[in-house]
Amino acid sequence: MTKDRYLTDAVAQDLKNKMVFLAGPRQVGKTTLARALVGARFRDTAYFNWDNREERRRMMSGTWPGSAELLILDEIHKFKGWKRFLKGEYDVLKEKYKFLVTGSSRLDVYRKGGDSLQGRYHFYRLHPFTLAEMMGLQNPPEPFQAVPIGPVGNNLDVLEKFGGFPEPLFAQNERSLRRWHNDRNERLFREDIRDVENLLDIGRMKLLSDMLPSRVGSLLSVNALREDLEVSHRAATHCLGVLETFYYHFRIPPFTRTPFRSLKKEPKLYLWDWSEVSDEGARFENLVASHLLKFVHWQRDREGHKTALTFLRDATHRETDFLVTVNDIPWFAVEVKTNDDNLSPPLKYFQDRLKIPFVYQVVRKTGVDKQVDGVRIISADRWLGGLV
Repeated sequence: MTKDRYLTDAVAQDLKNKMVFLAGPRQVGKTTLARALVGARFRDTAYFNWDNREERRRMMSGTWPGSAELLILDEIHKFKGWKRFLKGEYDVLKEKYKFLVTGSSRLDVYRKGGDSLQGRYHFYRLHPFTLAEMMGLQNPPEPFQAVPIGPVGNNLDVLEKFGGFPEPLFAQNERSLRRWHNDRNERLFREDIRDVENLLDIGRMKLLSDMLPSRVGSLLSVNALREDLEVSHRAATHCLGVLETFYYHFRIPPFTRTPFRSLKKEPKLYLWDWSEVSDEGARFENLVASHLLKFVHWQRDREGHKTALTFLRDATHRETDFLVTVNDIPWFAVEVKTNDDNLSPPLKYFQDRLKIPFVYQVVRKTGVDKQVDGVRIISADRWLGGLV
C-alpha cells in the first residue's frame, strides 16, 4: 500500500498539539499508517511494540531516541498502568516528542486506575477500506454525490467479496482470504484477548465468534446466545462485550427518540470484516453498515459532530435498516435492498413520521438513480462513493 489512508493527514495535523490514540481491528493498517508519517510529515520516528520484549524494556525505562520527532507506541494498553505511565512521559516530554498510541482494542474505554488523560489526546478509529477510499474519493466535494459508473462497479464487487482489510483486499485470492481469516481470528484470541482479559473459557469465546456471522443484520438476543453457549446471561453479555472491544463486531441500537413505541430494544449486529458473512444479502447489508459506521466515526472523531448510527423499528414490525442522527436528531435514513428498486413502504412511513431530511434506498443493482415520492433510490456503486 503506497497511498495514504483516509486518516493520515488528520492524524498528522492533530499530533502537532496533542497525543493521538489510533485504535481499530487487528491488521486494519494502523502500523502502516503510523510508519507512513515518517519523511514528509516527521523527520524521524521511533516505533515500540509492547509485545516485543526488548522494545518493551526500552519503553518502560524511558530510553527514547534523541533523533526521533515522533514516538509510536503500539499495543501499550496491554500494560495495566499504561495511562499513568503515558501521562508522566507526555507531561515531561511533550515539547520534545510527539506521541502516537496505537492498539487493537478500544483505547478510549480502558480506564483501569491511574490518572486520566482527558484533554491530552485526540482519538481516532481506523476502519477498513471502503468504496470511496478505494477510488481515492476520501473527501468528495459534496456528500452523497453520485459518482460516475465505470470501474466503480468492479471495485464494489471486489470489496464485497474480499472485505476491506488491506491484505486480503489487495491479494484478491480466495485461498489467501480463507487462510487470512483463520490466522487473524486465531491471533485475536491467542495474542490480543488473552493478554488483556481474564477469561477462563476461551473455547466458548471462539464458539461465540463462530455463531455471530449467521446473526448479521438480525436483532441480537443475548438470551438465545446464552442458551446456545450454555452459559449465564452475564457470561454471554461479557463475551459479546469483549469481542466488541477488540473490534470483531459492532452493534447498532434502535432509535428511541420517536413518537411511537419500539417493540424491542435489542440492537442489530454486524462484523467489522463483512467477508466472513456467507449469506449474500446479509453480507451486502453489513458492507453498507460498515460504510455508514466509518462515516459516522469520521464525523465524530475528526469533525466533532455528535453523530450516531441507529435503526428504526416500531411495534408493528415496520423497520428501516439505518438512521444516522446528529445530536439525537434524524439526519438521513437508509434502506438496503439487493435488487428491489420499488419504494420501501416503511422507509416512506418513517420519513413522513419523523420528518427525516434525507432518505435513501440503496440497491445492489447497478444503473439505478431516481427520485420516488421524495426518496432517492440509487445504486450502491454510486451512493457509497459519496461517503468516506
